[in-house]
Amino acid sequence: MTPAGLRARRVGGVGADAGARGGGSAGAERSLLAAGAIAAGVVTASGLAAVVVLVLIGWIAAPHAGVGLPAVLRTSAALWLVGQHAGFTFRGAGRIGLLPLGLVLLPGALLWRAGRWVVRTGRVRSLRHIGYAALALAVPYALLTGALAIASRSAVESSSLPQSVACGLLLALAAGGLGAARAVAPWPEVVRRLPPGPRSLVVAIAGALAALVAAGALLAGVSLASHLGEAATLERDLSPGAVGAVLLLLLEIGYVPNAVAWAISFMLGPGFAFGASTVVAPTGSALRQLPAFPMLAALPPGLHAAMPAWVAPAVLAMPYLAGILGGLLLVRAAPPLSLDAAPLLGLACGGVCGALLGMLAAVSGGPLGDGRLAAVGPSGWQVGVVSALEIGIAAAAAAGAANYLALRRAGALSGWLGTLGTRASAPAVSDAGAACDSAPEADETGHVIYLDPWAGDAPNGRRAAPPGPSAIP
Repeated sequence: MTPAGLRARRVGGVGADAGARGGGSAGAERSLLAAGAIAAGVVTASGLAAVVVLVLIGWIAAPHAGVGLPAVLRTSAALWLVGQHAGFTFRGAGRIGLLPLGLVLLPGALLWRAGRWVVRTGRVRSLRHIGYAALALAVPYALLTGALAIASRSAVESSSLPQSVACGLLLALAAGGLGAARAVAPWPEVVRRLPPGPRSLVVAIAGALAALVAAGALLAGVSLASHLGEAATLERDLSPGAVGAVLLLLLEIGYVPNAVAWAISFMLGPGFAFGASTVVAPTGSALRQLPAFPMLAALPPGLHAAMPAWVAPAVLAMPYLAGILGGLLLVRAAPPLSLDAAPLLGLACGGVCGALLGMLAAVSGGPLGDGRLAAVGPSGWQVGVVSALEIGIAAAAAAGAANYLALRRAGALSGWLGTLGTRASAPAVSDAGAACDSAPEADETGHVIYLDPWAGDAPNGRRAAPPGPSAIP
């Protein structure tokens, strides 16, 4: 073979390899998109099947004169949209937005599994590519959710199309993205792969939020347990029957996350409302007549103290304790920080916690029609601002103190302060020539020789240097 033919073969081989690599990349993208679309369809179909079974049980057990199977299917689709936290409107009654957050667990769990399947099918190995897998799942899932919102409309009820698409997209991104990250690596490995700064911030935010959620769950549980007799009386008065009692229990379990979110808002200070001109806050409560729902027995109507006086300090201190925990975890998980970096990261921890808690407060409430119950639940922006301040200040103080002690134990504090002192005491060149323009030099014997470049003359009106080491012969 001639040298020219050999060179042509090499060039052709390189081009073929590049084409194969390009085709492999395009094939991987097509595989990821196809896997996301298939997973979105499977999640929607399986979730709808589970909801249809529950609705059929209620339809068979209850009188259903004039209600056929098409109405059952539309009701199932509407309930599936409620599981995405998409509100709906009843004609003549108004908008219903107070939805049980617990229902999000069913589509969330299915999307979690779907995200893991998409990663394994699409052969995703890096954390940087998890976002592509989550988008490949979330976009078709949001489109299917919007199609269900259109298909489930009737003359009595209609779901919001924009809210259905947005809620489906956000839920699929969150749950599917977490499932995809877990499929790539275990949680400790995922945290270790993060850069040092974001890793410490994530650990601090998770610790502070976990402490607040645990305290909110404890407060809500104690409040419900102390009014268990009133709740049982309300349930007996409703007389739901066997099937109705099971469905009522499932509904109450679905509202447990809402109760925890309201308890967190109560601990933070803003509290929550249940109707126009009502409030439930640590300083006191003012409520009107409440609906006959057993869980609301923990909120007796009228003017009353929100809690015993000896409990108030412990409840109001919980956000600050959560911020202190976040600050300590921040310093423990972070690399060595300077004295000013630790408090700034603590403030950032409080800001992110405030944003997340504000969103949780906003989605935990909602209107119950157009009447006086149009305002139910906590205010999202008030909870966000107050929690950012309380948690941020406590986290900044705790992180600053813990970082100072860590630097002092490591012996790095004196060196850091010494560096600052050296910089502060560095001589500056004055017009009078008091400071030398050049650094001291040493001769061969090791003696320091001080030189004055302006000795003997004073150019540009400069005064002669005062007597000193440079004047010694």
